[in-house]
Amino acid sequence: MPNRLANETSPYLLQHKDNPVDWYPWGDEAFARARTEDKPVLLSVGYSSCHWCHVMAHESFENVAIASQMNRDFVNIKVDREERPDIDSVYMTAVQAMTGQGGWPMTVFLTPEGKPFYAGTYFPPEDGYGRPGFPRLLEAIHEKWITDREELVASAGDITQRLAEAAKRSAGGPASVPPEAFEQAIQLLQQSFDSEWGGFGGAPKFPSPSTLEFLLAAHTAGHRGAPDGPSPLDMVLHTLRQMASGGMYDQLGGGFARYSVDGHWLIPHFEKMLYDNAQLVRVYLHAFQLTGDPEFERIVRETLAYLEREMRDPAGGFFSAQDADSEGLEGKYYVWTVDEVARVLGDEAPAFLAWAGITHEGNFTDPHHPELTGRSVLTNRHDIEALTRTFGQQESDMRAHLDELRRRMLVERSKRVPPGLDDKVLTSWNGLALAALAEAARVLRDPHYRELAESLAAFIRREMFDDGRLLHSYRMGRATIHGMLEDYAYVGLGLVELYKLTGSLDALQSAEELLLTVRDEFHDNEDGGFFESPTTGEELLFRNKDFFDAATPSGNGAAALLGMWLARYYARPESERIADEAIGQVSDHLLAAVSGFGTLWQVALFRSAPPREIAIVGEPAAREPLEAVAASRYLPWAVVAPSADAEGLPLFEGRSVGSIPQAYVCEAMVCQLPAENAGQLLAQLESTFPR
Repeated sequence: MPNRLANETSPYLLQHKDNPVDWYPWGDEAFARARTEDKPVLLSVGYSSCHWCHVMAHESFENVAIASQMNRDFVNIKVDREERPDIDSVYMTAVQAMTGQGGWPMTVFLTPEGKPFYAGTYFPPEDGYGRPGFPRLLEAIHEKWITDREELVASAGDITQRLAEAAKRSAGGPASVPPEAFEQAIQLLQQSFDSEWGGFGGAPKFPSPSTLEFLLAAHTAGHRGAPDGPSPLDMVLHTLRQMASGGMYDQLGGGFARYSVDGHWLIPHFEKMLYDNAQLVRVYLHAFQLTGDPEFERIVRETLAYLEREMRDPAGGFFSAQDADSEGLEGKYYVWTVDEVARVLGDEAPAFLAWAGITHEGNFTDPHHPELTGRSVLTNRHDIEALTRTFGQQESDMRAHLDELRRRMLVERSKRVPPGLDDKVLTSWNGLALAALAEAARVLRDPHYRELAESLAAFIRREMFDDGRLLHSYRMGRATIHGMLEDYAYVGLGLVELYKLTGSLDALQSAEELLLTVRDEFHDNEDGGFFESPTTGEELLFRNKDFFDAATPSGNGAAALLGMWLARYYARPESERIADEAIGQVSDHLLAAVSGFGTLWQVALFRSAPPREIAIVGEPAAREPLEAVAASRYLPWAVVAPSADAEGLPLFEGRSVGSIPQAYVCEAMVCQLPAENAGQLLAQLESTFPR
């Protein structure tokens, strides 16, 4: 018989509805029962595409004996970390403080008041992996609760107090970053840069889009780091090319996996997340603007095609994630044998096998599932010239032929059992997708991407607002949970990009309204900065402030970027103080973990950049050539403002709309003569914004 999770909308919670565990969703009912029955709470946090979450569920939560032990001695709560990032953040802070590490599944034992006293991540059903078996751990916790309650409760209170005090971060240093600090940050990234395979550090290797964006912006600002090290631009371009050529990138269907388990982007952890792909689309777009390399454009288009094909909700939003597992096996959907390819492609198989690096030995192994031995993750690390010689074709013909073979293999793959889909729509991640689609439409001048971006913005306005406030999660026609800081900040940034594309002041005004809510609902009026959860939201043990980038930009970093953009558009210096507060809260730590503060390093660059504006006035069709020129350049901190009537923003004051469209390029309040054609504008941009 299903447990209480059957009434939830989260796909992750619904995965556990038939467990013999008497699961509760997070809420007052569970904690009231814990108090009534005088039992500790077992909190389990995970997400639907988490491989080890599935493993622990199968080994322990589907085990009748273990479930009976859990039900007898604990009140059990299951939380989807993506649906409730506020809960996840609070208790992950506890896990990291208590164990020195974190991850999912997250397992935390709480008092009936929600205070943690013991924590960990994955626990096997028997002693192993250097961890106690889960049943033995449950018995030890229960015994301690019965025989030494006072010590546990005192420990929980002490842990909670220390965590709450640590969360009350106040300004730790200056609100500005000196020029030499940017050079030091780049030098630290140069030291950890993998000159052979790209990326930073060793395995497992993550794409780190915020760090890559910082390096691109630093390049345009003239920062170089150590002169004998790789330049910021070279580090980014090399990383992007290596990621796109390895198994980290889906060579058939497009899109990136969450991370590579090795150091050379070969074998991915196969789950595919909306947030990774939305952010990486923009990094590859910026690389295309800087280099004109068509390969970067190809990655952008293939990744967006993947998102539209496999991750788009018919209502207009985008789903959260695809699982790593298919038919219970991680990666099975994506790997191939030589014989499987030959059955699909026949005599044409040798060219595809050579291109994709597929061999009889295979490059993929899973010690737990020997049936996957001899299979290969597809790569794109061929030598195209060698392929043309081997198969006797011109390079252009060879590329076209390989594209056709990829298409046929994708059709064949679509017949396999697909990975699980987490079909909830998260407002924050859709804000990232909105920014990616809008910027792709503007840079590539693609009306289809504009249609997708406008449809997504309309979906957010229609489905994700309640009484003027954002909601966090949507599924099956219903939006729930108070919006978090990341929801407001990411959507606001997406709307700024939509304004740059369309010139619709409604988008910019909506972004301004979101920023006002951020100030009202999330600001720490005592110590500065912004909390993750709203003032009017559920009261947890404490309210965290998020400055450190995880796989997504930190909430404070994103809010600071939004404040900077709106300060520049509306000429409101007070909005820049959001950036000053965010930097001041962690300026004493920025150089201690450069790769963890990529978003705030971007904020610092933005704050130090002179105000630059490109105002383009005229009817949309007439100003198209001017907009195309502006969009062709990578101008990370330039205010781009297209308008048909030259009204609504301070930067349009004194501008007129005539029969000929005009573009005004300004820096630090000094404007050049209006450009009336693409050539004039290009010359002005090249002199004002040298590459």
